[in-house]
Amino acid sequence: MTLNFLRIPAALVLGTALFAIPGRAQLSNAAPASPYGGSPVEEIIARVNDRVINTSDYNRALKELDQEERQRGASMQEMADARKDLLRNLIDQQLWLSKGKDLGITGETELVNRLNEIRKQYHMASLEDLEKAAQEQGVSYEDFKANIRNGIITQEVMRNEVGRRISITPGEVERYFEQHKQEYARQESVHLAEILISTGAPVPSATVPGEYEPVDPAKLAEAKAKAEAVEAKLRAGADFSQLAKTFSSGTTASSGGDLGQFRRGALAKALEEKVFPLKAGQYTEPIQTRQGMIILKVISHTPGGVPPYKDVQQDVEQNYFMSKMEPALRAYLTKMREEAYIDIRQGYVDTGASPNETKLVYSAYVPPAPKKKRKVERTRFRDTGRGFRNKSREQEETARQEPEKTKEEHATMKMGKKEKIRFGQAPQETLPDATTPTPTENAGAVTRNPLNSEQAQMTGMEQPAPEAKKTRFSDRLRDRDKQKEEKKAQAQKKDVLAPEPETAAEVADRQVQSAPLGLSGDTASKKKKAETTTGEKTRLSDRLKEEEEKKKEEAGQKAPSANETPTAPAPAPQQ
Repeated sequence: MTLNFLRIPAALVLGTALFAIPGRAQLSNAAPASPYGGSPVEEIIARVNDRVINTSDYNRALKELDQEERQRGASMQEMADARKDLLRNLIDQQLWLSKGKDLGITGETELVNRLNEIRKQYHMASLEDLEKAAQEQGVSYEDFKANIRNGIITQEVMRNEVGRRISITPGEVERYFEQHKQEYARQESVHLAEILISTGAPVPSATVPGEYEPVDPAKLAEAKAKAEAVEAKLRAGADFSQLAKTFSSGTTASSGGDLGQFRRGALAKALEEKVFPLKAGQYTEPIQTRQGMIILKVISHTPGGVPPYKDVQQDVEQNYFMSKMEPALRAYLTKMREEAYIDIRQGYVDTGASPNETKLVYSAYVPPAPKKKRKVERTRFRDTGRGFRNKSREQEETARQEPEKTKEEHATMKMGKKEKIRFGQAPQETLPDATTPTPTENAGAVTRNPLNSEQAQMTGMEQPAPEAKKTRFSDRLRDRDKQKEEKKAQAQKKDVLAPEPETAAEVADRQVQSAPLGLSGDTASKKKKAETTTGEKTRLSDRLKEEEEKKKEEAGQKAPSANETPTAPAPAPQQ
């Protein structure tokens, strides 16, 4: 038994059915040959995100596509056009699978259900029998399951991301039918079933080419009698399919005599004249043919011309939905291409590529330029500001005013590493040149008498700048406050709209209003101040001792001791 479904790649059927949109022609540039000779076993044709399409994948898909097109009866031009879009369909499939992975769609449950449907269709007991049948035909069972799984994931993503966003109305479907009526026009046809009473295989004529020898009269009479008996049973109400299985000697007996659909002009003229006038459910009388006596039954009769809308409504809805689905799918795939990473090998072209795709640009590595070292000028220790001889303010001011001169002075200094100076010897390398005058500094040992302008002109000496007068910090604060008050007074004089200063009564009212309220809003009574100790603090034990000593002293003064004798009062003095 041949399982034709194993030969059809599910991943490519969707691509050819849904994405048959004309695109740019694919170039046939050959890939550059290897400099080492020979041909590689496996190469990567395209990278789509984290997935790859190898040469084996491409060749297998190409072989299956050619086989499918031949089975369909396509012409050479149609096969060439299908090959142009093969890489595009493979990339589309990988994009759908990547999107399904992001959405968490695995398709495992649907895969098991689909395999069971196929098993039941071909009357197999288990899935192991299906796997054996695939292996007998040289088909990888894992590849077959992968194709079905990929198709399930693709359909689920299409339905969730694109199909659910498309809505159609009955009015749109009817208008679509009115615009495409001729596409649904059909010829008159009949669906037939047969009961054949054979008279033996026809024998070709030995004298006349194309003709057959006459049938044996005895066999013909026997076949007629048998056919009339079958016709009598049909008139009695017997089932046509059961009689076909019992009495028919044709190849269609096991299927109840079903012959299929026939258009006008496809049958012999003698049969066509007897069949087409009948309605559905009617049958002919026995008709003599070269094979024997035949009885034909019309299962259905389809009239010619444009059918009514209600008869083809389901087909029209499906076609209209697909007419809106195809551009939406292509737009969604273009968007996914722009967001994905796609790298195609040289010599292959993606006919569905978008101009906005991100392309990697490879260039030769250029090392960065070395950083420019900063030039550091060495100076004498006394000029760095860290030694005991710092630059004076006069020298700094001169350096700012005469930068060129300062540069010349630095240029006269000898540059080099730090010199080791021995005891009793003068430095040789870090001293300035003899031609450069050494500036003298006043260390404060010699005091200069201030000269007036006349003496300075007479002596030719330069008058020193007057020393800055020292002031107290409190005086500077007082001057600063005074300046602020003067500025404020000037601003008030200038500002006509400035408010007048507050009076003493306004200041008192503002202080009362800003004071916090008492308990329960009582602000009339003043709170009693807490008593505070202002004297010297003493311990309680010390105070108790002092009180006891004080009591003892008072008691001693009031009660004299028993040993003491009272003294007589002194006599009054005589006059």
